[in-house]
Amino acid sequence: MHVTLVHVRVAPGHSADFLEATRANHEASIQEPGNLRFDVLRDPQDENRYILYEAYRSANDAAAHKQTAHYLRWRDTVADWMAEPRRGEPFEGLLPAFDDA
Repeated sequence: MHVTLVHVRVAPGHSADFLEATRANHEASIQEPGNLRFDVLRDPQDENRYILYEAYRSANDAAAHKQTAHYLRWRDTVADWMAEPRRGEPFEGLLPAFDDA
């Protein structure tokens, strides 16, 4: 399992806009064949700080996600709302174990 924690800091005043755009990306992403999870987390102490937890069966599935129309639309929509560049942290997901069978 290929997991990426995407750290996002949104510029003040754009949290609601970011969440709306991210909801559309989330809803389409969870329909992708290789997607296992796509969670949107927000810091309860800072409404402008998010983590996107993206789990795909493989690195190839994660890479394919970045070619989808919904991801590209999200990326372009939220670009001007970033207080700093997004930072993706890759992880190898061990448990639960997902079998490709």
